[in-house]
Amino acid sequence: MGNYSVTVFCGSSPGVDPIYAQSARELGVGLAGQGMNLVFGGGNVGLMGVVAGAALGAGAHVTGIIPDFLRQREVEFAGLSELIVTDSMHTRKRRLFALADAFVVMPGGLGTFDETIEILTWKQLARHDKPIILCDVLGWAQPFIAMVNDTVARGFARESAKALFEVQPSVAETLSRLQVLRG
Repeated sequence: MGNYSVTVFCGSSPGVDPIYAQSARELGVGLAGQGMNLVFGGGNVGLMGVVAGAALGAGAHVTGIIPDFLRQREVEFAGLSELIVTDSMHTRKRRLFALADAFVVMPGGLGTFDETIEILTWKQLARHDKPIILCDVLGWAQPFIAMVNDTVARGFARESAKALFEVQPSVAETLSRLQVLRG
């Protein structure tokens, strides 16, 4: 197993534009190409399955972390380098956090937002200082960024909240940034 692990949060659906899946594939292959490990939610569905399949196919060490109740629904990704089964979503999120050197957030839905908000909150509370990169495929992150900016403008978060994460406009730039962060 390599020495730099990236936890990727992304959709359990593929989204309406094929560019989302293409970007997820590009990220998986790119992580493998840079010798980085992928840590993800353990599912074989949506962008989650695409990024994991691409990383695995390109030779990366891929760790999936899935709660038992989702495993029972037969959505787990078979044939991973490592599969960790947890007792709850909360335990899953703690493991996704613990194994990460950095986080990449790709397009996704409520679960992706949940994971992202939690990891940002933990950073705001000084529980970690790991990099969090939003990969802004087709501008999907713009409403999220606008929400953070609006929250600051309304006085519910400090200006420093804007610095808890960074935004990269593409997978290529996200991968370049990860290489820099890795050192």
